[in-house]
Amino acid sequence: MIFNLENLVRENIKRLTPYSSARSEFSGAAQIYLDANENSFGSPLGENYHRYPDPLQTEIKRVISVRQNVETDQIFLGNGSDEAIDLLFRIFCEPRSDNVLICPPTYGMYAVSAAINAVETKRAALTKDFRLDFQAIENQIDARTKLLFICSPNNPTGNSFPREEILQLIESFGGIVVVDEAYIHFSRSESLVSEINRFRNLVVLQTFSKAWGLAGARVGVAFAAAETIALFNRVKPPYNISQPAQEAILRAFDSGAKVEETIAEIVSEREKLIEKLSEISRIEEIYPTDANFVLVKTAEAEKIYRFLLDEKIVVRDRSRVELCAGCLRITVGTPEENESLLRALKKL
Repeated sequence: MIFNLENLVRENIKRLTPYSSARSEFSGAAQIYLDANENSFGSPLGENYHRYPDPLQTEIKRVISVRQNVETDQIFLGNGSDEAIDLLFRIFCEPRSDNVLICPPTYGMYAVSAAINAVETKRAALTKDFRLDFQAIENQIDARTKLLFICSPNNPTGNSFPREEILQLIESFGGIVVVDEAYIHFSRSESLVSEINRFRNLVVLQTFSKAWGLAGARVGVAFAAAETIALFNRVKPPYNISQPAQEAILRAFDSGAKVEETIAEIVSEREKLIEKLSEISRIEEIYPTDANFVLVKTAEAEKIYRFLLDEKIVVRDRSRVELCAGCLRITVGTPEENESLLRALKKL
């Protein structure tokens, strides 16, 4: 199917004149700023928070472009990946007319964002061993299917989908393929960011919430062709990433070696946790994972979940999610946290 970006974009977005903020009209340095109706007397925190932040997060994108070997105009920063997901609906999906396709079980915000934007969600469920079902995907796609979401490594199952299979979908689909790589840093698979120059219909999502340990900063990243990123910037709120969040990301870049050490430690703890969980009789199956969590199957999911709550340990009960009956999703904790979990399970 031939991809044509112009044909996918909503007409009102094509006609949209984006909001022009004071900080987008002036760039550079000045001694006196009287253009943005800020509080000229400063912040009670004693920080520079009385000024609006860079609306395009120029310095952060400069660092990311070097790290990822992409151009700065191929990068969008959002208030978490959720903002990028929501903008995809706003840009490409006509309410009460278009539809999107997801492959459950998968990240729940795709369907939630679709519902918020009055867009139909079609479903092509994974196979019983959590693989992509190409025939089911093909059967669900029609002329009004604008977005196809693929989460890899997948949440909540933890497995990665083969690169060749995802590329096959990108090549054959005439809409936008969104590959959510929130957990890619824990995976043995290579990121698809390197493919955005080859495929104009590819959008890759990543986040600073997982491997970078900055969930509280709420910063996600979208990588795509420059013309697609330009649409994100046209529709987004003018100052979508706060000054404290931008500062946190820039400080984190100085600790890149520490982040890599932490990722290695999480992966190591993941393997140890899997080994120990396999010794617990109540755990019937442990699914392969490339993420910082483990999905396990048990005949007593709700009972175990409630018992762990009594032990002051919170895991995620996914037993009501499609294809995940009896499943608990367990985040890989510190060695001490994992040991407390295992002791509690043995006590039960």
